[in-house]
Amino acid sequence: MSPLPDLHVVEAGEGPPIVLLHGLTATHRYVVHGSRALERGGFRTVAYDARGHGASAPAPDGEGYTYPELAADLLGLLDLLGIDRAVLAGASMGAHTALRLALDEPDRVAGLVVITPASHPDFPPGLERWDRLSAGLRSGGVEGFVEAYGLEHVDPAWRATMEKVLRQRLGAHEHQDAVADALQQVPRSQPFAFEELARVHAPTVVVADRDEADPGHPLAVGEAYAAQIPGARLEVEAEGESPLAWRGGSLSKVIAALASEVL
Repeated sequence: MSPLPDLHVVEAGEGPPIVLLHGLTATHRYVVHGSRALERGGFRTVAYDARGHGASAPAPDGEGYTYPELAADLLGLLDLLGIDRAVLAGASMGAHTALRLALDEPDRVAGLVVITPASHPDFPPGLERWDRLSAGLRSGGVEGFVEAYGLEHVDPAWRATMEKVLRQRLGAHEHQDAVADALQQVPRSQPFAFEELARVHAPTVVVADRDEADPGHPLAVGEAYAAQIPGARLEVEAEGESPLAWRGGSLSKVIAALASEVL
């Protein structure tokens, strides 16, 4: 397993700890999207760029973007910051990382907010598409990634928003080749067997999006996670609304409500 890289960490506020974990190709800014409600609400909020993302160092030799390594980074960060137990709120890759840690180190996880999970045996990751995105980013930078993404397949109502978000997210990385490496390796790493989720006993909220705006994170997967994790509660935006996972203020309220119950 590759060693803990230098991770870019941002802390704000004082109080019980909440750790935010972003998704693949994102940075620490893309969990609550700039909302400061958590720190203002009396929580110590920790957000960080995963290895190879944002301002964090790449994994050594271009290898090391697997869930065991991502979870080890999270555990190492908790130790480094002196955090014994925290609420973990993660989106997509970050959700899977948080769940992996909850399975391996249950005493360190007070609660979970699982945002737009995607790993499910009935919804294979489409490795060809991830490889195409990796190649596009490696050869053409942000423009190459956007072209490989294929915005023509996105619902027209959300196309302009999606393009803007993609350009902002991909332009925020200091090491784009490292993100290209992660695009190949993360989807090939199984974070857990789906049946393992029945062993998660931390109080959990699953935040899912409707498929029209976010087809890469099917609503059915979020529903399945909420059904599989004992006692989990499902939160989804109302029909016609923008995805809950995209609204930092609203998402922060969900996170704060759980944290207030368990911390």
